[in-house]
Amino acid sequence: MRTDTFHNEPFDYHVKRPPFPPSFKGYNVALIYLVSFYRPAIMKTSLNPIVVIPARLAATRFPNKPLADIHGKPMIVHVWRRAVEANIGPVLVAAGDQAIADAVAAAGGKVVMTNPNLPSGSDRVHQALESYDPEKIYNVIINVQGDLPTIEPRLIATILDPFDTPEVDITTLAVQITQDRERTDPNVVKAVIALKKDSARIGRALYFSRAPVPSSPDGPQYHHLGLYAFRRAALDRFVSLPPGRLETLEQLEQLRALEDGMRIDVAVVDTVPLGVDTLEDLDRAKSILATDPR
Repeated sequence: MRTDTFHNEPFDYHVKRPPFPPSFKGYNVALIYLVSFYRPAIMKTSLNPIVVIPARLAATRFPNKPLADIHGKPMIVHVWRRAVEANIGPVLVAAGDQAIADAVAAAGGKVVMTNPNLPSGSDRVHQALESYDPEKIYNVIINVQGDLPTIEPRLIATILDPFDTPEVDITTLAVQITQDRERTDPNVVKAVIALKKDSARIGRALYFSRAPVPSSPDGPQYHHLGLYAFRRAALDRFVSLPPGRLETLEQLEQLRALEDGMRIDVAVVDTVPLGVDTLEDLDRAKSILATDPR
C-alpha cells in the first residue's frame, strides 16, 4: 500500500479508477481531471480565514466579564491568545468598549472599536470586519465568543473542516451528550444533525432547540457549541436579515439562517469548552488555568 502524498492517505492501486485522459478532441484535459479528483483539497486551501472575537462590558448576569481577572490577565486576553495559537489566520477583537480595547492592545492584539449598542455578537463581528477589511481579503470569518478562556486552539481550527463542501454557508461545532441532566436542560442547546452514520464527524444541521431533540432516548443528542464560521457572503446576508419566527420562539440566533434557507454544517468534536457566565464558572476557569504556561 503506497501513500497518496497530496492527501497523506493510503492509496490502493488495486482499486479501479478512471484512466488518466491525455486529450479529448485535441484538447488536453489533464488539468480538468486533476481539479475534479482533488477538488476537496483545493477548496480547503482556497480559504483565507480571520478570527474575530466580539466583546462588550454590558451584561446582565456578569457585568464587565471580558475584563475579569484570571491569574493577572483579563479574560479577553486569554481568549485572544488561544485564538492566536490556533494559527489559522489573524485574530481581531471587536470591542464594544474602550477598556476592552486597551486591555487587548496592551497584550499586543489587534482591536477594532464597534458600536456598543449593536444587537448581537454577529453584528459586532460584521461591523469590525467591514472596518478592518474593506477590500474583502478574508473570505471566511470565525466568530469566537469572548467568554471561553480555556478553549482548546484545535477546536477553533476544526470549525473550518465542513467548508470542504462548497455549498456550506456557515459552520459550527457540537459534542455528543453523555449526561442525562443535559438532555432536559434548556441552557444546553441541542443540534439536530444529519449524520450519514454514527461514526461521521460532519453533518448538515437540520434544527437547533432548547428542547430534548430528537425525542427518542435511543438516538444520540448533540450539545451545540456557540462557535461559528461564516463565508464572507453568508455573514453579509445573515446580518441583513430580520429576526426569524423560530429564532424568536427558541431565542437562538442561528435559526435565522436556517429559516432563510442557508446551509449550516456541524463538526462533531469531543470536548465542551468552559463558557464563563457566573462567578462560579470564573473560579473553574481559574482552576483549569492555574498551571497554564500562557
